Amino acid sequence: MSDLSDQASPLSSNLPEFSVSELSQAVKKVVEGTFEHVRVRGEISRPSFPASGHCYFRLKDENAVLDAVCWRGVLGRLSVRPEDGLEVVATGRMTTYPGKSSYQLVIDQIEVAGEGALLKLLEERKRKLAAEGLFAEERKRRLPYLPNVIGVVTSPSGAVIRDILHRLHDRFPSHVLVWPVPVQGETAAPLIAAAIEGFNKLRPGGALPRPDLLIVARGGGSLEDLWAFNEEIVVRAAAESAIPLIAAVGHETDTTLIDHAADRRAPTPTAAAEMAVPVRSDLIEQVAALESRMLAAGSRGLRQRREFLDGLGRGLVHPGRMLEERSQRLDDMGERLGRALLGSLERRAGVLREWSARLPHPRQQLSQAAREVADWHKRLARLQYRLTEPHERALAQLDPGRRINRAWSLRVQDTRQKLDSFGRLLESYSYRNVLQRGFAVLRAGGKVVTDAASVGSGMALDIEMRDGRLQAMTVGSGSGGTPDKTPTKSSRKKPRNEDDQGTLL
Repeated sequence: MSDLSDQASPLSSNLPEFSVSELSQAVKKVVEGTFEHVRVRGEISRPSFPASGHCYFRLKDENAVLDAVCWRGVLGRLSVRPEDGLEVVATGRMTTYPGKSSYQLVIDQIEVAGEGALLKLLEERKRKLAAEGLFAEERKRRLPYLPNVIGVVTSPSGAVIRDILHRLHDRFPSHVLVWPVPVQGETAAPLIAAAIEGFNKLRPGGALPRPDLLIVARGGGSLEDLWAFNEEIVVRAAAESAIPLIAAVGHETDTTLIDHAADRRAPTPTAAAEMAVPVRSDLIEQVAALESRMLAAGSRGLRQRREFLDGLGRGLVHPGRMLEERSQRLDDMGERLGRALLGSLERRAGVLREWSARLPHPRQQLSQAAREVADWHKRLARLQYRLTEPHERALAQLDPGRRINRAWSLRVQDTRQKLDSFGRLLESYSYRNVLQRGFAVLRAGGKVVTDAASVGSGMALDIEMRDGRLQAMTVGSGSGGTPDKTPTKSSRKKPRNEDDQGTLL
């Protein structure tokens, strides 16, 4: 047992030791070096498009599953967008992802695997765009009858552009603008859409004339060759074109999605040129035929009108005879008018003479009018006297000055009586009447004394009686019994005027 362990230890010590990162890097180099460029066929499963712009999905078949990633810069250039269930052939390189110890395919290109898968994708895309209304008939516009400028989007090196130019020259030479684009490959679809949008951005009257009609053309080919015209970007550009557009892609049996979005579909590029312009010789013949018909119709119309006028002229009287007859009638009516005027004047003169004989002389009329005026003056004077005499008598009887003096006297007498009454009432309320009955008014410091408690010792008092006033001085305490009062000076004053009422008790 010990021998086996001794023999194994030298073997294990000879194995190189790797870290996890070193081993992962080594595996990565082996995988990338061995599968640097591979093509893998499989069915896309569970595609996801995170906010980073990359695309992650799986390629699977009946036995295995392979992780795949398409970076954002490559995803925008792919001719086929990854869709769940789509069978494709992916081209890229194999690499590992050490963070999960897994390997994956970094995709550079995707192609649809087989015509059946392409047809399935085409049908699904057709249903989607039709649901958006891009193929609706009401969106399609009528083609101009005779466009001045025609824009052609096609390859400049193919036979298509020569067929279109040759056919346009044979039918009706027109000004043609060619926008060269590739019609096959990964870059074809965005360039075709950019060409359609570029023609629509041209301004009328600019240095480069804006086309009146667009033709998008390509020769025949397989479904893969024509796939650029089935791309969504091309279909949307054709549907949104403000310039009427003819789609001439492939042969008569080839059908692409741009045919449904275009305003008109041509089975071949040559047929598109025939739809774009009419035949010049046919137009010339048609114009010549219309001109001859117009001249013939004009001549026939003039001839018919001349015959009609001749027929009318034969039924008319000669103008000279009509004028002679009317001139004679005018002379006759002039003579009759003169005689009628003279007769009318004579009749009116007789009537005036008869009326002048009946009318009185103007002096008589004036005298009569003067008498009537004098008569009316007398009548008015009598009427005025009858109307004013009663009012004058009434005014004389009223004598407003006397009535005013009488009313003033009564007012003064009434006021005097009221004043006398107020005087007697005031006199009855006077305190002097109380003094006449033996009472006196006692004042101290100019104020009336109403109680003994307010009088102190040595206070000067003013005593008013009915016949005069006395000055006194208080002696002793002012509280308790009757204070002793000794008159210091007797001064008799004259009674005050009766109008000086003093203090009312």
